[in-house]
This record gives sequence, structure tokens and C-alpha cells, in this order.
Amino acid sequence: MPYKWSSPAIGTKARRLDMWPHRSLPRRGFAGFMLATCLLISLPLFAVLGTPVLWGILPFLAGAVVLMWWALERSYAAGRLHEALVIDAQEVLLTRTNPCGEVQEWDCNAYWAQAQIYPSGGPVPYYITLRGAGREVELGAFLSEDERKALYGEVRSALNVARSGA
Repeated sequence: MPYKWSSPAIGTKARRLDMWPHRSLPRRGFAGFMLATCLLISLPLFAVLGTPVLWGILPFLAGAVVLMWWALERSYAAGRLHEALVIDAQEVLLTRTNPCGEVQEWDCNAYWAQAQIYPSGGPVPYYITLRGAGREVELGAFLSEDERKALYGEVRSALNVARSGA
């Protein structure tokens, strides 16, 4: 799952949740995919080597490779999104780092923080939000539907534990 719970410091009862978008193609796979694409695209060019047809086809094939490279790099850039949720007995802090590097923060007293789930009607099915301090913020909208369902129970449990002081 593209999220992980951890304890931020030894001796504290705070819990930290880190979330990130799923990466189905690692960088090593990207390099292999681009190499395979270039090799497969170059195969038909051997038949037209030395003819004027090569110069008619080559710009389109090169353009296809460049466009594929650009699209995959854009996907990697969008994957730099990261959300961190820290829950302790006094405070709940959500920090979202957007792909462009902009950081957004939301904090609330742990006693008043509530996790909500909307099975429908949100931007995505099973939309999770945190409510408190007069605001409602989304949590893990980039996760899959099954991951959001599982995460909701875990966040509620962590909030309950923090409130009880256990």
C-alpha cells in the first residue's frame, strides 16, 4: 500500500502516517521501457535505410519517442505528491506537499478532530476527510478505493487512541 504508519519519536505516543501516490513503473522500468521502444521503433527503419522514405518517417518516430518520454516524466512529477498525518494526544497535523513543492498544513486539537468518509458524492468514491478547527480537509484522495476504505478505519482508530491517551 502506498502509505505507512510509524512512530515519529521514541517515548512518544504520537503516530505518523505517510501517504504517496502509487508508482506502477519504477525508474529502472522506465529506462527499460524507453530502450525497448527505441529498439522496436528502429526495426522498420532498417528496410528503408538509404532511401528518401527514411527522412519522411524518421521525424514522426522520433517525435513519438520524445512525446512518450515527456508524458512519463510528467507522470513522475505528479507522483511527487506526499501527505503526512501526525496524530498525538494534543494535536492532529496534516501536511501536504504538492508536486510543485508547495506545502499546505492543517492542524486541529485531537479531541475535536473527526474522520469522515463519503461513499458517494465526493470527487472520488469513499472520499475521506478530516474535520476540525472549522475546516474540512481531504485525506489520501490519490489512493485507490480499497486503500481509502482500509485507511478510514485506521485513522479513526488512531484518533480514538489519541483521545483516550492510551
